[in-house]
Amino acid sequence: MMVSVDGFFEGPEHDLSWHNVDAEFNEFAIEQTKAVGALLFGRRTYELMKSYWPSEQARQGDPAVAELMNTAPKIVFSTSLAGGQETEYWRNVTLMKELKKSEIEKLKEASQKDLGIFGSNNLCVQLMALGLVDEFRIMVNPVAIGKGTPLFYGLPGRFKFGLSESRQFASGNLLLRYRPA
Repeated sequence: MMVSVDGFFEGPEHDLSWHNVDAEFNEFAIEQTKAVGALLFGRRTYELMKSYWPSEQARQGDPAVAELMNTAPKIVFSTSLAGGQETEYWRNVTLMKELKKSEIEKLKEASQKDLGIFGSNNLCVQLMALGLVDEFRIMVNPVAIGKGTPLFYGLPGRFKFGLSESRQFASGNLLLRYRPA
């Protein structure tokens, strides 16, 4: 998950224009996306991704990431979305109407790879509350945006973490890998 140095994962009106992305970050994103068995999304993040990655702009400007995002298995948790989410470029979409601990445990068991939560704050908080997050990969961007949605907005209580790894990027981004303590 991307976060500003002042703790926001998105700016006002879901603004993500402040994300600090360069070639090194794109290589990292490709590695991360290849390492997961499925991408987990909440509705809002899913709709943002669906509107961007299949676009001509994304497919021409960032073809490797676009190909991965468009073809990777995607699981969307939404009570409001209906079927018909796949298009010519945007494929492998499964809709789930509710988040059940037993269903996530089955997905984790069946997957040969990790499951990745891609930018969905509400989904992340729900999975945390159920004890289903094994690791957090938080990319801190060297920018303060002043207001927006805090990274773990809506968290029902205190959660402790242990730092397992950090990595500094030439851009100033800092990857922090945490495991629940």
